[in-house]
Parts: sequence; C-alpha cells; structure tokens
Amino acid sequence: MSNAETHPVEYQITNHAPGTALNPQCEDGANVEIITSREVPLGGPRAMTVRRTLPQRQRSLIGAWCFVDHYGPDDVSLTGGMDVASHPHTGLQTVTWLFEGEVTHHDSGGNHAVVLPGEVNLMTAGAGICHTEVSTSSTTTLHGVQLWTVLPDKDRQGPRRFDHFAPEEIGVEGGTARVFLGSLFGQSSPVHTFSPLVGAEIHVNPGETVTFDIDPTFEHGLLVDSGEVQLEGVTVEPTQLAYTGINETQLRIRNTGTTPARTVLLGGEPFEEDIVMWWNFIGRSHDEIEEYRKQWQAESERFGVTHGYISHSRDGLTRLPAPELPNAAIKARKNPAPTARPETRID
Repeated sequence: MSNAETHPVEYQITNHAPGTALNPQCEDGANVEIITSREVPLGGPRAMTVRRTLPQRQRSLIGAWCFVDHYGPDDVSLTGGMDVASHPHTGLQTVTWLFEGEVTHHDSGGNHAVVLPGEVNLMTAGAGICHTEVSTSSTTTLHGVQLWTVLPDKDRQGPRRFDHFAPEEIGVEGGTARVFLGSLFGQSSPVHTFSPLVGAEIHVNPGETVTFDIDPTFEHGLLVDSGEVQLEGVTVEPTQLAYTGINETQLRIRNTGTTPARTVLLGGEPFEEDIVMWWNFIGRSHDEIEEYRKQWQAESERFGVTHGYISHSRDGLTRLPAPELPNAAIKARKNPAPTARPETRID
C-alpha cells in the first residue's frame, strides 16, 4: 500500500538505549503503553480512510515493524474501495493481511496475485520495486491491515521478492489464531523475513482469555480490530495499538464483552539501525531519499514497470508522482527504549 499523504512526514529513526522498567499495571503483568491511531485518506475524492498507528511521534518502530495501517469494514460502494496506482518502495517489505474483501496485486517483479482473507502476501522491495493494489469488482466490504517492515542494511539492496502463505487457523484455549509470520502457539510460518519477527491474527471468545508464551527478546504490539479487549488487564479500544516492551515471557488477552474479539499481534527484536522514512521510501539519509525520489520521477530502471493495473476510474493516474520533499533539514527522531511507558499517550 502507498503512503498517500500529500505532505508525508520525514522520519529519521535512531536506536535509543533501553531504560528502566516501570511498575506493572496489574499484578504480575506486563506494562502496557497505548498508541492511538490517526486517520489518513487513501487518495482520491471518495478516499477510503485508513487508521495509522505506526509511525507516530510516540513510537516509530516495534521490532522491524515500521508502518501499521488498519482499515474497514469499508463499504466500497460509498468510498470506491482501494485503488492505488503504481507507486515505488525501497528498503522494506509490505505485508498485506485481509479480514474481508479481495485485492489484486501487480508488481514490477512480475508477480500477480489476488489477496484473499486469511492469506499473507509479503512483497520485498529490496533496492527498488513498484506495485499496484486494487479491490476486486466482487468486493463489497474491505477490511484488513497493511503493514511494512524495514530491511536491515545488509539486505536492503537485494532483489525483489514475493511470498504467499495461507496459515491454518488453529484452536487455542479461549479462541483461535493464525500465525502468518514467525512462530507462536507452536506454529511457524515458512515466509522469509530479514529480521526476527512475529505476526498473528488472534480471536478471543466472549468472556474468555487467551494466554500465550512470547519471546522475551521481542517487543510486541497488539492492534485491536473489534471487541472489548484487555491486554494484561489494560483496556485497549478498537483501532488502538497496545505496546509491551522486551523481557516479557507471557501475554494475556481477555475479551470482557459478549461478542468475539479480533486482534493482530506484531512483534520482533528491537531494530537497532538508524533509518530515514519518507513517503514510500526507507533509506539511511536524506540524500538517499532525495535520490530515490529523483529516480522515481525519472522512471528509472531501479523501480521497473508494473503491468496489469486496471483502475476503477477511466481518468485515474496510472503512476503516482512523488510529493515534494520538505525544505527543512531532517531532524532526528529517536525511537524510545523497548520499555512500555503506561503514562505516555500522544494523540
């Protein structure tokens, strides 16, 4: 998915040394930091709205997860659904996970796919790629998440790649789960990532609790899609991302309501490299980002060409132009230590 903001924020994200653990918010429980979402239109006059929790001023990364957009349930008859023309990426992987609806994917690596609910589609940009995303004509409701992970420096100039996996839904005490990246609940995904990560959709039955072991070297974020959810005794509203830091060995998700709850767990080892994010590019300096933009505008071979895109609109663009770069110099944005700060909430 493209970052469709016309004036995207430029981020320089630097590693920050771990801090001192805070008192737990419930007895024997992990600390929980709430990250609220902000609404961003996904282009066009009838744009569907996505709710973005990463990156934020409050926290820019959870492991290598650097971008979390949550959308729907969206009535495509009102918004037009998803229709994102060809746009570039560098230095990242896109992770598409749907709850409802279908999206066609075409990229300059020659990959063409229909993204279905419960099937992860992971695109590796490497040194450069471009792609398109369009909800299918049969889709009436679109609902899901679009995620990015940043590539380590040693891998970010590598080749384009596309992976697909349909994880089995497994029963766990208190609910069900699908593990689409990494390992959890005794399940492992075969999809290749370039740093240690985990991603899973977890459903919690009404009035029940799902308790599970986690890797203590990972930090985690729990995105709530629906339901009345508590993480470690802390209420997490739908669209919010609840963060827990490293050194935890177990998490508990409780559904205090009378309807099923759906959540998405994301986690990974803290990412220790300094990165710069702007629009759809991830690099290591402002000069790199400027060069990527220049090459995209010049239709450089770095990004290739996407074939197969059919827009919902006859008059729509076939290729998204890059926004203008900001005039101001990049200011360092430090990602906080991998320790949850319950008192912190920046809306």
